[in-house]
Amino acid sequence: MRYSLEQLQTLVLVAKTGSFSAAARQLGKTQSSVSMAIANLEIDLGLPLFDRSGKLPLPTEAGRKLLIEAQAVLERCYELEAQAHSLGGQIEASLTLVVELPYAALMAPLDEFAAQFPHVDLDLRQPRQGDIGGLLLAGQAQLGVCFAQPDYPRDLGFMQMGKLILSHVVGRTHPLAGMRQISFSELHRHRRLLFSAHGDKLASSEYLGASRCWRAEDYLALLELTRAGLGWTTLPRQLVARQLAEGELVELQLAAYPHTDWLVGVDLLWANTRALGKAGLWLRERLRRHKVFELDRNGNPTTL
Repeated sequence: MRYSLEQLQTLVLVAKTGSFSAAARQLGKTQSSVSMAIANLEIDLGLPLFDRSGKLPLPTEAGRKLLIEAQAVLERCYELEAQAHSLGGQIEASLTLVVELPYAALMAPLDEFAAQFPHVDLDLRQPRQGDIGGLLLAGQAQLGVCFAQPDYPRDLGFMQMGKLILSHVVGRTHPLAGMRQISFSELHRHRRLLFSAHGDKLASSEYLGASRCWRAEDYLALLELTRAGLGWTTLPRQLVARQLAEGELVELQLAAYPHTDWLVGVDLLWANTRALGKAGLWLRERLRRHKVFELDRNGNPTTL
């Protein structure tokens, strides 16, 4: 094998960023060194990987196919590093877990983690502006649990843990509270209170736009704003079950979905490019086996 893993990493990054200069900035190298690395890789493989005739380099047909193989090789290397790190028996002093959903859904694995690793500190954080992936890739967090979003970066690993219900709610004094069914056009006329981490990234949320929007970075702020009648919002039903039962909040029934709850997947995320220690690997495996669910309006579990 004449090419190196560093060359494969450079290939993947150039394809991802769309230019030699952008890849060089991320790698902390000069553009000429990145160009040379790709040129040498093309010589080693005997194929042109990028078409340089335009302003920006574009992967050739062969380049696109080999890019998939290169990504697979790198993923296996990351797995090898993680396994070696685990066999080394290193236990972290602390772990950071970014959680976007109500913590009650994760109490069982967290309770077991406390018993298994009593001396490992756990820092539970909320996402800021929805950038859980960025925190993981930057090494500022080791694991993340969030409502599923499309198009995760290739360097993130993920698996679905289950599904939870998101509910559209208003305070009992809000004009929408007295309506039996609400059209999207009626919904759009009123101020939307938006959880920053979600934005419009969740499946089907493109229908929920509004001409006026306030954003907040945590659920409690949204809850208080909604109780005050300042707009409608979307929150995990588990989080507002008591307020709904007591009539403090009212769940909106959208005319487009008269018979179903809005089920949204819950994903576990980690960075493939960063090895976990013994405690992190244990927690990831325990979260992988943990089923997140609740009962829908018909009494059926949201995750089978």
